[in-house]
Order: sequence, then C-alpha cells, then structure tokens
Amino acid sequence: MQRKSSLGFTLIELLVVITIIAIVASFAYPVFTGIQERARATQDLNNLRQIGLATQMYLNDNDSAFFLPTDNWMQSLHPKYLAAWKIFQSPFDKRSPSETDATAPISYAFNANAKSSAAPLLSDKITNPTLFILFAPAQASGSNVTFQGTATALVTVDKQTSTPGGAATGGTHNNRKRIDACMADLHVENMQWSQFINATTKTGDEKAPQRWDPAAP
Repeated sequence: MQRKSSLGFTLIELLVVITIIAIVASFAYPVFTGIQERARATQDLNNLRQIGLATQMYLNDNDSAFFLPTDNWMQSLHPKYLAAWKIFQSPFDKRSPSETDATAPISYAFNANAKSSAAPLLSDKITNPTLFILFAPAQASGSNVTFQGTATALVTVDKQTSTPGGAATGGTHNNRKRIDACMADLHVENMQWSQFINATTKTGDEKAPQRWDPAAP
C-alpha cells in the first residue's frame, strides 16, 4: 500500500521562505523610501518655483518692491497670484492641508532680513540676487522635520531659525543634509544645510553673507 505524499510545506521550508522575503524586503524598503523622498524634494522645489513666479508677478505690479515689513506675505500673493493655499505647504509638512485662510498650514517663509526696515526692499537693491535666499522652508525646532507656520502668521526665516518655530537641527531631506530655497533672482536651488545656515565669510564660501543680508558686499 502506497503512502499519500504531503503537498504542504514543512516548518523548515516556511521559515526559509519567510527569511528570504524578509531579506528582500530589507533591501527594497530603503529604495522605496528613497524614491518617496526624491519625489517630495521635487515637489518641494516645484512649490518654491510657483511661489517665485507669483512673486515676480507681484513685483511687476508693485514697481519691483517686495512685501511691506508689516505685511503677511502669503496673503499678498494669495489669491491674486497663487490660487491655492496648498502651494505654501511643503510635501515634508505632515499637517493636514486646508484651504481655509485662518487654518492653512504654511511651510515656507520669507527672508526676515528682507523685511527688517521700515520700507519694502527693492529688488534692485539686492547685491547678489543669485545668492540671496528669498524663500525657504520654515522648520520648527526638534529632531524631526516639523512646521508651525499658518496662514495668519508672519512666517519668516533667518539662517537656522524661523518664526514661528525656532531653530531647526538640519535640512528637510537627504538625512537632513539638504534643503531647498528660492533665490532673489527667483531661481530655485537644492543646497547643503551647512551652506544654507552659513552667514559668515569662510574659506571656500566667500559669498556666504550675501545669502542672508541683501546689502552684503
């Protein structure tokens, strides 16, 4: 009499299969998260690019003068030049989006040094517009990438600090080593965090002061 052969897996075979799947998943997960982060970084640059284009239209209508020091710069652009509040929210900002003027999350900020005087900054008064950071993500302090700005706040950024929010410990992506920014000539750039927060003249980075001070020589 012949024995019936078993069609199931033995425990050892199941453990081998599970182990192989776990190994494959451990290789695939970093690739997947890396693709996600690159997609967010691309969207981040696109948001800043749209803010830059809207600012150019604003400048055309205001004799090349930026926003008044006491103005809410987002409300100067929305809705006339930017129709949706969602453009002001970074893909790295995990807060729930909103199209309500009072509650819309704001992730990007205007350079505080461009609003420090009693009169609006004129675009032709910026020493080096290709280096001067006009808009950048306004992160809150802490070990993770977080944001606190809202549509009703005067959201500004200055080197490593932002209002509201405080002092960030790194950039928004690439293990917090990089961050995106829109310069005064309205081109967008992905830059190193160490370069972003450098506001003093250092070897190999002689133009550092011009990133944050519009009148720096």
